[in-house]
Amino acid sequence: MAGSRRPAEVLSQRAVNRALLARQMLLDRLPLPAGPGRAAQVVQIVEHLVGLQAQAPFPPYFGLHSRLDGFRPDDLAALITDRSVVRIALMRGTIHLVSARDCLPLRRLVQPVIERGMRGAFGKQLAGVDPGTLAAAGRSLVESEPMTFSQLGQALAARWPDYAPAALAQGVRAYVPLVQVPPRAVWGQAGQSLHTSAEHWLGQRPPSVEPAYPVRAATRVELAQLVTRYLGAFGPATVRDVQAWSGLTGLKAVLEQLRPSLVSFRDEQGAELFDLPTAPRPGGEAPAPARLVAEFDNLVLSHAERSRVISAEATRRLSTINGVIPGSVLIDGFVAGMWRLARSRDMATVTIEMFGPARERDALIAEAERVLTFAAPGAAHDIRFGPLITSS
Repeated sequence: MAGSRRPAEVLSQRAVNRALLARQMLLDRLPLPAGPGRAAQVVQIVEHLVGLQAQAPFPPYFGLHSRLDGFRPDDLAALITDRSVVRIALMRGTIHLVSARDCLPLRRLVQPVIERGMRGAFGKQLAGVDPGTLAAAGRSLVESEPMTFSQLGQALAARWPDYAPAALAQGVRAYVPLVQVPPRAVWGQAGQSLHTSAEHWLGQRPPSVEPAYPVRAATRVELAQLVTRYLGAFGPATVRDVQAWSGLTGLKAVLEQLRPSLVSFRDEQGAELFDLPTAPRPGGEAPAPARLVAEFDNLVLSHAERSRVISAEATRRLSTINGVIPGSVLIDGFVAGMWRLARSRDMATVTIEMFGPARERDALIAEAERVLTFAAPGAAHDIRFGPLITSS
């Protein structure tokens, strides 16, 4: 019939898995070259991944190490110190490590997500407080001196004594793009979570005619660019997948706008998958090496339908009561266990807990030794298979 569409090609679960792993550099690691372009390439990878989830200070180091050959801790530590990358609340309201170039543009796009989360948790406690006034007061404080949230809340309470300090501080976190400053998240160092504004830290002041708050709403073009970047790092994907990753709603219209420039498929359940025409889709028979993926890695957190990489049973095993997502073990492209690194003065141990028989044991030992050489080159190394010792 004239005008009818051809039925969309069905991608098997394994084909979707391999496409995701290829874009995440977990099929073939990218070699990191020596020389003056090395730092720029690390930043480029961070941007390709649209950031790395970073609730804890150090998982991004292991996330990059799992994807890059030759990556060293100093490669990221130097970028944090020289302000080429920052840690800030972004997609889903969680802390991500992103490039300086991406920081403020991404924050503007997901600002509705940040504010929605704040209203759900602290909205009633801040009833009657003008957001613009609170934002200006908080910005002035953290730009004078980086502060912990506790310090910020106590300082704000001097002006708003009838409001909970914690709620005031979280209001500023929502209305002002706050970054965590070094030495927090610098390899080999420790420090409190001290915050200042992204504009102050990066020297990226908006034009004086543009108010700092409220944040300018994202345009349809900007949202389309965000969706396109997501597909480049996490596709093929459904509308629900993009929304689960970003926390944004109403993206179906954006994907419909993009449809002429995309290709579409169906998954085995019949859901429509959108993708970039030239993005890698190596096919379900492509080999997938064993990998040890970082804690909180976006690989396992960035889709509404996660079966492309982790089963429902494995998700239950991987999730812990205190909200920590441990490192995950990939066998044949899918999560088959979890792992943890423990360090003492003279010993570093990787413990691997498999959810079934320990397949590809030699390959996992090699991956664990690779992690130990990266994270603890001067310590004695131990590799164990058995239950993880969970933190209390």
